[in-house]
Amino acid sequence: MRFSGAEDRWRERLGTLRDVVRQELVTRQLGEHLPATPVRLLDVGCGQGTQALRMAARGHRVTALDASRDLLDLLETGIRPGMRITTVQAAAERLGELFEPGSFDAVLCHGVLMYFDDPDPLLAAMARVLAPGGLLSLLVRNGDALALRPALLGDWAEARRAFDDTRYVNRLGVAARADRLGELTGRLAVQGLEVRQWYGVRVLSDAAPGDAPVPDALDDLLEAEDRAGRTDPYRGVAPLLHLVCEKGRSKNVR
Repeated sequence: MRFSGAEDRWRERLGTLRDVVRQELVTRQLGEHLPATPVRLLDVGCGQGTQALRMAARGHRVTALDASRDLLDLLETGIRPGMRITTVQAAAERLGELFEPGSFDAVLCHGVLMYFDDPDPLLAAMARVLAPGGLLSLLVRNGDALALRPALLGDWAEARRAFDDTRYVNRLGVAARADRLGELTGRLAVQGLEVRQWYGVRVLSDAAPGDAPVPDALDDLLEAEDRAGRTDPYRGVAPLLHLVCEKGRSKNVR
């Protein structure tokens, strides 16, 4: 996984506009699909643990996995009495050896798949540890709209290149890869995972500077972003796609 080494730059942007919009929208969208009763939940590449902590606060039993000890330390400072969170320091590639098949009712994998040249082994491992009927929440870079951000920022050479190549360098300076919705849906189907719903994330505010602060009108911004992320054609040009998938109950995924 190529993200290793970019943790400090990631931490510098926590709490900025783009980070808050991403986290708030994903939380809203997840809340519509996870049951109100506690589930066993795995957060793959949990980072500083924004979603892990929010899910634990709602009563879910969370296993938070990340390769970075520094980010897990940051997560652990947010654990409150009554939260059931277990942290595991390990690379996402080790899922298969760490957990038994069917160990979790829900798996989150947000902003991770983009750092794998071949996403199939990780998708297969996540499908394997999901129980039948379990949910997989994926947040990925949208390969069908990859030219939009550089164009809005005036980088026309990069915008032109992005039509033909889903590889890019993100704002953290890390080489990454985007996924096209149709192709990713097919990859998921091979693993017995059906896309139940998909959303666009940060449709309207993606061109904001990386250090842009949260505005006073955050509520209005989030309502507009939420609407855009559910509405065609807006969601199709979002920089990030949030896919909520269900593992088939009858298909035995190996």
